[in-house]
Amino acid sequence: MKKVNRRSFFSTTLKATAAASLPLSFSTNLPEDVKSKPNLFAGKPGVIDTNINLFDWPFRKLKYGETDALLAKLNKHRVEKAWAGSFQALFHKDINGVNERLAKECKHNGKGMLLPFGTVNLAWPDWEEDLRRCHEVYKMPGVRIYPIYQTFDPSHPDFEKLVAQVEKRKMILQIVGDMDDSRNHHPIVLTRGADMNPLVDIIKKYPKVKIQMLYWTHKITGNLLERFIKETNVVFDTSRIEGSGAIGQLIEGNPWNGKKGVPLAAERILFGSHAPYFPVEASLLKLMESPLSVEQANGILQGNANIFMNSAL
Repeated sequence: MKKVNRRSFFSTTLKATAAASLPLSFSTNLPEDVKSKPNLFAGKPGVIDTNINLFDWPFRKLKYGETDALLAKLNKHRVEKAWAGSFQALFHKDINGVNERLAKECKHNGKGMLLPFGTVNLAWPDWEEDLRRCHEVYKMPGVRIYPIYQTFDPSHPDFEKLVAQVEKRKMILQIVGDMDDSRNHHPIVLTRGADMNPLVDIIKKYPKVKIQMLYWTHKITGNLLERFIKETNVVFDTSRIEGSGAIGQLIEGNPWNGKKGVPLAAERILFGSHAPYFPVEASLLKLMESPLSVEQANGILQGNANIFMNSAL
């Protein structure tokens, strides 16, 4: 695979790509030498965002909380497809109602961009029926779970059963580590921790299961990150990979939150913005900061998600 050095790539490829996807207010502030570079993104497929959420964040009004506004924002950044969960999944007890509303919103107001990812809650009864409806009734490609809000973790007796059923149905399981910095939580809502260690041994029993970790960097660190990389085929989103050049460091085996010398293949990294909670621009800027090849950048922006989705079908 052809590699380019950081300065050259930053100047001629990804920066131009991201510049093209940035709204006018951002792109007009870029240096003249960047704005004058050819737009290598022109004519190429857009972005697949694997981590967005619809409806209201429970604790404050978000600028792009309405679906129409969010879609317009994503369109500005060349996002062509977005895998959508629902903020309602965090606290609502009528899980089927959550999933039904999500499916309808994606179908009727998603303008062909949105793929709904429903949810199940192992802490409550009938989660298997909720999973069945997600798959058979709402035709969802996967489900998203939020252990720290839904009050279960991978040591729950039914967790392995969930993994087995997701594999059998050829669905995608997205596991959310965090939704928000805990320092921002309302004091009356103290989210619990979730030990992700048992996940590795469970996943190893189901080698064909498709699992993606979202907003994962505070839950999977150090030796556990090494085990995920070496012993599983789990893929990871970019929404909370923090620090200058952090995506490149992760690929090189030099992550801030993991052991050194354990590289994560770029093919296992999928673009995820966590919009509308995080600005879409934030995730694009993370790619600009890392010394990626054109192949790696295009893979993260779309190709890896396409392969992951198609292999799950």
